[in-house]
Amino acid sequence: MTDDELVRGCIAGDPKSQKALYQQFARKMMSICMRYANNRDQAQDMLQDGFVKVFQKMDHFRGDGPLGGWIARTMVNTALDHIRRNKPYDHSLDLTEAEHLHQEDATVMSSMTTDELMALIQALPAGYRTVFNLFAIEGYPHKDIAEMLGISENTSKSQFMKARAYLRKLLPKEAVAHYGNDHAEG
Repeated sequence: MTDDELVRGCIAGDPKSQKALYQQFARKMMSICMRYANNRDQAQDMLQDGFVKVFQKMDHFRGDGPLGGWIARTMVNTALDHIRRNKPYDHSLDLTEAEHLHQEDATVMSSMTTDELMALIQALPAGYRTVFNLFAIEGYPHKDIAEMLGISENTSKSQFMKARAYLRKLLPKEAVAHYGNDHAEG
């Protein structure tokens, strides 16, 4: 089925179209949910809620971008709804606490597998993980993240900087040693 056929079928409430849409996109959407969730069960809850929203709001899809992108945005928003209900943010964070942190070199993580990177991201505390995903992976600016999460822009920046520092501590020792040798400050 084409995306147009899937959309029309889902709008009409056709179970075969809904099943086909789910089968086509569930794996990728689960990967998005896993980035925001504390564990697999929570990610599956997010995925289920997200697909319920997709089916309920399918008539809002305008076709001005790829269907998968629209579904992915719905999953991110669903994940954020779950996170907001659990309020993992410390609203008193100050950007100055994290300003001294070094810029992270992306090449440190380039040799790691996707599963290894996912495990590192999953190890982040929920507030750090959410901001890290929204900024570094989804590409939202801190101003938008602040609005989405009901926090200040400085809190978003601070959460991101702390997430990077936290990730750096979690990197395999070989990568950190390699990073330190190649990027020694002088």
